[in-house]
Amino acid sequence: MQVYDELVARGLIAQVTNEEEIKKMVNEGKAVFYIGFDPTADSLHVGHFMALCLMKRLQMAGNKPIALIGGGTAMIGDPSGRTDMRQMMTVETIQHNVDCFKKQMSRFIDFSEGKALMVNNADWLLDLNYVELLREVGPHFSVNRMLTAECYKQRMERGLSFLEFNYMIMQSYDFYELFQRYGCNMQFGGDDQWSNMLGGTELIRRKLGKDAYAEGIGAGMDGYYGADMRNVYLSAAAETELVEQRFNAGSELNGFIVIVAVAQANLKLVAAVLILMNGA
Repeated sequence: MQVYDELVARGLIAQVTNEEEIKKMVNEGKAVFYIGFDPTADSLHVGHFMALCLMKRLQMAGNKPIALIGGGTAMIGDPSGRTDMRQMMTVETIQHNVDCFKKQMSRFIDFSEGKALMVNNADWLLDLNYVELLREVGPHFSVNRMLTAECYKQRMERGLSFLEFNYMIMQSYDFYELFQRYGCNMQFGGDDQWSNMLGGTELIRRKLGKDAYAEGIGAGMDGYYGADMRNVYLSAAAETELVEQRFNAGSELNGFIVIVAVAQANLKLVAAVLILMNGA
């Protein structure tokens, strides 16, 4: 079974922009893809871990991943899945969280020369001139269309700040920038990010006349990615050799259970799971 078919079989593909082209690129190891991680806490959570599992699996098939840490977008805050505005973090807090993310990610993804990249969108977003940005990308976004996006619709009743309204433009600009800097031709993200991902593919098409692709990550056959795991963090688990070994052995289910158990300080469960998985 080729890698794309495996992802579909595992329920990790929710929707795509051009399945035939994406399938061909992924199976042939020609995808340069990115997944974004906004540093809203000082640790990755289990939802992030499932995205890393996908990233690792695609890397093993010869594709090149880019882990994009949102040091810039974290200044705004993603409204997706929120009923209220995120608490605004200080620059110092965001930088601390960025440093923590970098340390954790390096335990799971091979960032050696040419195999993967880890970049921070603060490197380009924080230097943008507001008027120049409006002139460069503003004409390519329809406010009417943006307001129909699911990430905004669920906030309209309680109120959506202009700050958060700009998030889609920032994420779209990320894809546009990564395409130009690193040849990034594909974005993976949570299904709730679909409108933002489409904004990026459309911006690239309109500005550069090139094709880029988006792929929404599904919940998985057991619903792990779609579960509410944003409050289960990897901080305790990522400091041990245990999860890294399980992850690199190719068993994300095993790694997932271990992370949840360690996060809950249930070491007896960890031992039981490892014995069960190893058949000892």
